[in-house]
Amino acid sequence: MCAPSLDSIVKILIDYRPALHERTGVGEHIHHLAEALTARSQSEPDVSVTLFSSSWRHRLPSDAIAGAKIVDRHIPVRCLNWFWHRVQWPSIESVVGKFDVAHSPHPLSMPSRHAAHFVTIHDLDFLAHPDHVSAEIRRDYPKLVERDAARADRVIVPSRYTASIVQTQLKIPTDRIVICSNGAPLWAPRHVPIYDGHILFVGSIEPRKNIKTLLGAYRALLSRRAHSPDLVLAGHVPRTARDMLGALDSSPLDRKVRVLGYVSPLERYELYRNASMLVMPSLDEGFGLPALEAMTVGVPVIVSTRGALPEVVADAGLIVEPDDENAIQKAMARILDDRFYVNAAVARGLLRARSYDWGRSAHTLFTAYADALRERRG
Repeated sequence: MCAPSLDSIVKILIDYRPALHERTGVGEHIHHLAEALTARSQSEPDVSVTLFSSSWRHRLPSDAIAGAKIVDRHIPVRCLNWFWHRVQWPSIESVVGKFDVAHSPHPLSMPSRHAAHFVTIHDLDFLAHPDHVSAEIRRDYPKLVERDAARADRVIVPSRYTASIVQTQLKIPTDRIVICSNGAPLWAPRHVPIYDGHILFVGSIEPRKNIKTLLGAYRALLSRRAHSPDLVLAGHVPRTARDMLGALDSSPLDRKVRVLGYVSPLERYELYRNASMLVMPSLDEGFGLPALEAMTVGVPVIVSTRGALPEVVADAGLIVEPDDENAIQKAMARILDDRFYVNAAVARGLLRARSYDWGRSAHTLFTAYADALRERRG
């Protein structure tokens, strides 16, 4: 697939900060997309990709992504964000230099006097479920995201589902919304299923991930299958979740539920390789990267009916109502008991995962960059 022509010398700036330390789903998206964009730019000598980072504590290595230029500023991220998001100052021209494209792979843009603006909106959970987010996000995000999306040359989204809610809730015209999905990781699939491996959840322990319902379903599973595998929760544990998880210490689930906190990509891969299944009963997902990661490795998946999860998984997994503990319990039991289903689900998942490719995502973005620049240049 040939890269779209950008017609002239083009300098692209990517805000890499969410991928700087302990990458979550958005961080993984930014890192792998930056890798793919940089690789794509190698075929166009007049195109360069620069990664921008700022932090007081963490540094972005000069070799973070082969071929990418690095600009790493010793500026506290919260301080820079306050000025950028509230007073739109200083411009990236003042902080970094002149660029043709300024892409924030998250909802809030980098202010620029000259560059084409791109923002990525992964989800709008802060609008749909304001009780799920911090008071600061609840107070500031609705107006800031609406403002930056309205100003952007293009709004990038990871799924058809997110495209539809951005169009309806933020009133962004469809011709300014670009669907650019996540890609599957370059992980080798395991050779055979692990029928009795742990039951895995991957993601931050936050309200929209629906962990309480997952724990209730797992408790019901143990009441019917006392020797069921352990439940492993892998992901960042914010302060708001510590009381809920602390209650496990005095419950019958104490020895059956393992809370690992943040895990590195390599550790996450090993968790998938040894899992019997992945369970994602989320109340909302703009994409659902763990489901794609699991299918890539050959792990059966259980996902909820909400958000983009049915779109990503399609017929490769079990899809359940997120508020139905019994349905989640039955789905887990089926994967533990029905090896014929597991073998079929693994095959479908591997096939499904191959349809998601970071190279195609980079091509989609290059096309969007080129279109926006041509519009600006008349």
